[in-house]
Amino acid sequence: MATDPFPQRLPTLDRLGVADPSNVSSSEVATEWLSSFSTAITQSDTAAVVDLFLEDGFWKDVIALTWDFRTFEGRKDIKKLLDARLAATGLNDLCLLQKPLTEPVLQKVFNDLVWLRFCFSFTTKHGKGTAVVYLVPLPDSKWKAYTLLTSLESLTDFPQKIGPLRNKEADHGTWEEKRRQETDFSSNDPTVIVIGAGHSGLETAARLKYIGVPTLVIDKKPRVGDSWRDRYKNLCLHGAIWSNQTPYLNFPSTWPVYIPARKLADWLEGYASFLELDVWTASTITKTSWNDITKTWSVEVNRGGKGTKVLTVKHLVFATGSGGHPKVPDIPGKASFKGSTVHSSEFTSAANHIGKKALVVGCCNSAHDIAQDFFSHGVDITMYQRSSTFVISVKSMEALSGTVYNDDFPTELADTYNTSLPWAVVRRLNQRIVPMFAETTDKAILDGLAKVGFKTNLGLHGAGIYSLYLERGGGYYIDTGASQSIIDGNIKIKSGSAIESFTENGLRFADGTELQADIIVFATGYGDHRDFISDVCGDEIASKITRIWGLDEEGQIAGMWRYCGQDGLWFANGNLALSRFHSLHLAMQIKAIEEGILNKADVVI
Repeated sequence: MATDPFPQRLPTLDRLGVADPSNVSSSEVATEWLSSFSTAITQSDTAAVVDLFLEDGFWKDVIALTWDFRTFEGRKDIKKLLDARLAATGLNDLCLLQKPLTEPVLQKVFNDLVWLRFCFSFTTKHGKGTAVVYLVPLPDSKWKAYTLLTSLESLTDFPQKIGPLRNKEADHGTWEEKRRQETDFSSNDPTVIVIGAGHSGLETAARLKYIGVPTLVIDKKPRVGDSWRDRYKNLCLHGAIWSNQTPYLNFPSTWPVYIPARKLADWLEGYASFLELDVWTASTITKTSWNDITKTWSVEVNRGGKGTKVLTVKHLVFATGSGGHPKVPDIPGKASFKGSTVHSSEFTSAANHIGKKALVVGCCNSAHDIAQDFFSHGVDITMYQRSSTFVISVKSMEALSGTVYNDDFPTELADTYNTSLPWAVVRRLNQRIVPMFAETTDKAILDGLAKVGFKTNLGLHGAGIYSLYLERGGGYYIDTGASQSIIDGNIKIKSGSAIESFTENGLRFADGTELQADIIVFATGYGDHRDFISDVCGDEIASKITRIWGLDEEGQIAGMWRYCGQDGLWFANGNLALSRFHSLHLAMQIKAIEEGILNKADVVI
């Protein structure tokens, strides 16, 4: 097993050498620390600033000081950040937030881990933001920062045109003509083309629109939302509704907690319409070229029966989903197989296969959903498990995310809290939380799966689902019922032997056994995001992008929503929570570049 880059090292009471500090005044502790921090910042005394942190404390920044997504661990690196960027960014106006849900609060994370969380607002030369601090106690009754987040939320001169800043001019019957001119792009090119009209693409386009950046979304499918509408019919979001809200427009309070994919598809179609986003559907990009002198893209678009249009734009944003091309293993003998095969991305419904035998290759979310669909339609179904799977119940998932994503928290604040801890800390917490769930809430399911030969694990380095999602983009199942079907024998399991070849009637395995099937569904995931870069921009551009998904050495997603190695090229992908939050940060970076605020040199430390 690979060495864990973030080993277990939390500031427990025992490690700090203190007793439970539950009798302190949270407000007084926060005010005293922030006063010292503010004084040191105002005086540009970086040594005094870092002395307010634990020796192995963290400063996480979301484009506020660095114009990038960065995490600095330890006083030495925090001082390096401040020496390079404090004067340049003009961090100032630090103000404690004492509103409900942001006021200082002492949190007992575990019996041996206690910290004090509070928020403060700040300004920089170019924007405003919110900071979240986690203080821990020391033996001398002093408190120091274990982690600090600084997150930029708006550009001072270019705020989002929403709420009090919305357009207040009367329409006077000119709305339809104005919209026709905006969407035509016959005389004015957009500044940004977003490729993909799924949730990430539309949310990014909305953010850009309301920050004043002309944006066009292009999608090859006939309707907005088809990326969700065309998936298998029983697909539902596996995350609860509170974490899946869309910016500027919330789901109705009557909606189910777990949203069906087709319901979400229709919502996205309405979202694009109600927010008046410029979208060309049934359109494909047939040619692009990058001009390194003018820093522009020439983009040729086939509008599917409406002719070809060539646009000159400054930025391309790829919002093409959670991976590259569908991956299907190369298995010998496919020509001999008399049945049908399909990748999970093209599977629609088990209703088309009643009375037949089915085999699903794979054992993560899609594989379980499809296998359960087969069982629900009375189809003889076997799931082939190639490697162990992390399984977590919906109840445990709600416990993990429900502390901030619920009816009580505004979505924007929940997003800030959700990103407030560095990944190294989140992993360390999960390495304690995940085994607890496995031994309590999820024990019956996990034990039952083990008895029928279904192999489970605790995730990468024992850190559960978030580690798998952020580092691999898969490898887990959020149990919505299929686990019990496996335990009961309604979904049969084959594992422990590699696939050797197709046969006329199914698949043969290395142990000599054969599974018969009329339909084989390969729920085997997707390739690299760079697949689409090669398709659209060519191999030369794609070769400049070293990595898009997965975590870098600081625990940040390598190339998403940030500079990726090629000017004018961005990626906007992820689940609804990540896309909602970071689409704003991507839009602010693009706006800052267009207004001359941000230069590439500013992101290098």
